[in-house]
Amino acid sequence: MSDEEIVLGPLPKGITLANEAMGSKVWNVFGHTYTMKSSSESSFAFETYDPPGTGVPPHVHPRQDEHIYVLNGVFTLYIDGKWETAGPGDTVRMPRNLPHAYYNRGDVPTRALFWVSPAGQLASLFDKLDKTESMEEGLSVTSQYGVDFLPPGAVEGV
Repeated sequence: MSDEEIVLGPLPKGITLANEAMGSKVWNVFGHTYTMKSSSESSFAFETYDPPGTGVPPHVHPRQDEHIYVLNGVFTLYIDGKWETAGPGDTVRMPRNLPHAYYNRGDVPTRALFWVSPAGQLASLFDKLDKTESMEEGLSVTSQYGVDFLPPGAVEGV
């Protein structure tokens, strides 16, 4: 597999080591570091490193279920109209079409394993957003990749 390849076929066998990325794919998206851990047509998994004060605004995946397994730190999550928190060892389930968001509102970085099923175009979206400076510019293209952000002000507490 080349360094630039994102697998959209069957799941390739093998191991992605703890401190490495599958296919060397690491993205910087609005202050978050996303490291690809697994990619196939059926699912896409990535590890996140989220410094304090970062977050992803409320959005919907119309064709993907999303999960988060929290490794370190605490996320403040918006899930279908409610604010909740999840910490180390917690698994968050967000079915497709469910409005959700996540933020690190704590004082320490968070780390988590995220995965979506099916894979869809999320890795391609990360390619597009990698090192994008303006969140407004980035959010203007997300619906082309299967992620629909709610309009600003749609969720109280954001």
